[in-house]
Amino acid sequence: MTEHPRAERANVPDVDVALLRKHDVSGPRYTSYPTAPQFADTFGPDDHAEALTASATAIDGAPSPLSVYVHLPFCQELCWFCGCNMRVSHDREGGTDRYLDHVLAEMDAVATRARGGADAPRRVEQLHWGGGTPTFLLPRQIERLTVALKERFDFADDAEVSLEVDPRDCSDEQVALLGRLGFNRISMGVQDFEPEVQKAINRIQSEEDTRRVVDGARAAGMTSVNLDLIYGLPFQTPERFAETLEKTLTMAPDRLAIFNFAYLPDMIKHQKVIPADALPSPDDKIAILRDTIGRLGEAGYVFIGMDHFAKPDDELAVAQREGVLHRNFQGYTTRGHCDLAGLGVSAISQVGPTYSQNVKVLNDYQATVEPGDRLATMRGVRLTRDDEIRRAAIMQLICNLELDIPAFEASWSMSFDERFGDALTALAPLADDGLVSVEPGKRITVSEVGRLFIRNICMPFDAYLKKGPARFSRTV
Repeated sequence: MTEHPRAERANVPDVDVALLRKHDVSGPRYTSYPTAPQFADTFGPDDHAEALTASATAIDGAPSPLSVYVHLPFCQELCWFCGCNMRVSHDREGGTDRYLDHVLAEMDAVATRARGGADAPRRVEQLHWGGGTPTFLLPRQIERLTVALKERFDFADDAEVSLEVDPRDCSDEQVALLGRLGFNRISMGVQDFEPEVQKAINRIQSEEDTRRVVDGARAAGMTSVNLDLIYGLPFQTPERFAETLEKTLTMAPDRLAIFNFAYLPDMIKHQKVIPADALPSPDDKIAILRDTIGRLGEAGYVFIGMDHFAKPDDELAVAQREGVLHRNFQGYTTRGHCDLAGLGVSAISQVGPTYSQNVKVLNDYQATVEPGDRLATMRGVRLTRDDEIRRAAIMQLICNLELDIPAFEASWSMSFDERFGDALTALAPLADDGLVSVEPGKRITVSEVGRLFIRNICMPFDAYLKKGPARFSRTV
């Protein structure tokens, strides 16, 4: 395979402020295509059930493997920047037990349809718990949920088993238990270590507490630690964020996610508490981003694309070098060949040529699954062939930073120019700005600078953006 920037460590991109301002627009993050605004309530539980059953059918002797996601919505308090589906709760006993009762009921309904037959058991290659705060669960509840999953699904010996952790709400006992139960990867939000920033977003989290959980996870046998930072938060400056980054790097995370704060107070009402006049200026945000990419390059991290960085020997970096990286609702993944089964309130599934999302309101979710053998699907979409082709093109670019046009045409039995003539025209200004190179009939390659604008580069292939506006975060 031709060498190109995806195989390199992160370097400071040669990009000026004017270029960043020019292309800083609203756009999808492409954890799916079509994106969530295209999901409709005409797709319901029966459609999802049909897709699950069809996906369990063996092909060449075995069905495709599974990735399972469990949404655990509870948090002890609200972080004001957060846009997740969560609920503040102080009831770790009855309320959480009741929620798990319903998750297990939904799990039964999903497993019955999706796990495959005894002669061809369907392997789970990936499990992820998100939230909310999964470690809001008591140790006995963590064990209950883990045991239930292993009773209903057949896990591969080398499955990736991961969860999101809030160090402020995660005891040493929980970390040790997670290791014994087979969890091998954790992801933790840091956001920023600066006290003034933490106070402004209602997330007081010490460096010491974060380090305690990182060290505990490694002592428990976990092999991968991901830490998340957010730039664009109130009272951040390039100097302050650089200090947070240095503290984070001393923990030697295997992966880092550097997210752009999506300030959407009209959609996320509690964000109105954040003082808008304290948000960093566009120039400061750009400086933070440039400085961060440069520092991570010096520290040896590979710029995977968009927000994500990884050590060169991390499986994400290896997969990208080999051109087999994927992306789904958990972000970048090496398990893109798996069907994704989502469990819990608001969870999203990707099964065959379908996406489906569960009921978003907690009480409604519990009422939906309570009768038994009921899926909680509230909306979704069945992909057309055009959707599948466009999804494949977008995923090639956003994951592997290049698209081999002849190979793509052969794979989909179509003419690239006929299908994507308008997209190629729309890419021309981006090519003029050095973000992408287009060799007609041969290859589309994202430049090193273009990795900062990968969402912009994917957007010309999105047919739905032409049909009307939708609200997305900023692309830079």
